[in-house]
Amino acid sequence: MIPLEEARQFVLGSCSALAPRSVLLDDALGCVLGVPIVASEPVPPFTNSSMDGYALRAQDTRGAPVSLEVVGSISAGRPFDATVKAGQAVRIMTGAPLPPGADAVVMIEETRALGSTVTIEREIQAGDFVRQSGLDVAVGELVAEAGTVLTPAYLGVLADQGVTSVVVHPRPRVGVLSSGDELVEAPGPLLPGKIRDANRHTLLALSRREGWECVDLGIVGDDEAAIVDVLTHAATICDAVVTSGGVSVGDHDLVRVVLEKLSARTMRWMQVAIRPAKPLAFGTFPDTGTPVFGLPGNPVSAMVSFELFVRPALRILSGYRSLDRPIVAAVAEADVRRRPDGKLHLLRARVTLDRLGTWRVTTAQRQESHQLHAMAKANALALIPDGTGVPAGDSIKVMLIDPDELATVPLELS
Repeated sequence: MIPLEEARQFVLGSCSALAPRSVLLDDALGCVLGVPIVASEPVPPFTNSSMDGYALRAQDTRGAPVSLEVVGSISAGRPFDATVKAGQAVRIMTGAPLPPGADAVVMIEETRALGSTVTIEREIQAGDFVRQSGLDVAVGELVAEAGTVLTPAYLGVLADQGVTSVVVHPRPRVGVLSSGDELVEAPGPLLPGKIRDANRHTLLALSRREGWECVDLGIVGDDEAAIVDVLTHAATICDAVVTSGGVSVGDHDLVRVVLEKLSARTMRWMQVAIRPAKPLAFGTFPDTGTPVFGLPGNPVSAMVSFELFVRPALRILSGYRSLDRPIVAAVAEADVRRRPDGKLHLLRARVTLDRLGTWRVTTAQRQESHQLHAMAKANALALIPDGTGVPAGDSIKVMLIDPDELATVPLELS
């Protein structure tokens, strides 16, 4: 067996970001920027009001309450050509340009209008409720550096600059293949010895959740020629290929045999010191450089392998700098027992955040690598180092694999 970190270094060190290309701004959500973007326009583009109220000269409010002459009205998108003079005010709406001569805005709630005059109830200072041009972004300012993940807010920032397309690392195209004579797809009664293919659907879903484009490569039986055909084609149309099954040491584990041949024997077959997901094959196809992952056939092992190896590797292809799921320290709600075996155990678990802000973890009773239902109920993997386990009340490192599930935890935000 080899340590987990050694296996990860081999896999992740063999991957690099896909070459950047231009995409439409509205198609770039979640992509990683390939080039820096510098502001060519100020934001806001002009000085404007941050409130509904009256634009005026702050010095005219000295000794308030004072009465001023209302000489016009300004709404958003409609400039005011005249100059505000001493003793005058202009009705103004939020976002409307500040008129010449005015240096402040008083909120409507602090005024009383009567005919063509308005009474200002308090003294205000120059700059009150005024958004200066360039206050948010100045011309020449770096608004997004290369490597920035384009969140909805960043897309808005770029749209503010008139950007309609951006150069980003593209989303990888991921091919997913299941192998094994025992696998079937169609509904109906199962023949003796047959099982339904859950892995392919799970791995495709995990990839889609990351926003990657997926190619369903289907099921291939224990036929070396058929496996060669599928994987050879996949290497030409995909940025990465993920297989499940056929990478252990059985007589019919042909995926490992094929991968060794197709990779010009650069494929590395590893027994990683973890449970589940010990067997792993990884390499690249020499003609295309396409990385290929050979994952175990047990469904939980395939999912754990995805989290530890596939997801971080494909995030490298996507240009991400942050590769892994969050890991937090949680308090064990009950004893977590295990036997020493030289492996890191990754146990299916559920974590919650209590009202004091402390993470708490409960591990599932069913931990066999074929028990996918228990994985479906988990939102975390508890990382239990080699030894006899962790007593209740002690701290455990926990990988949060389903952050959306944490939203159901009630929090007191006040």
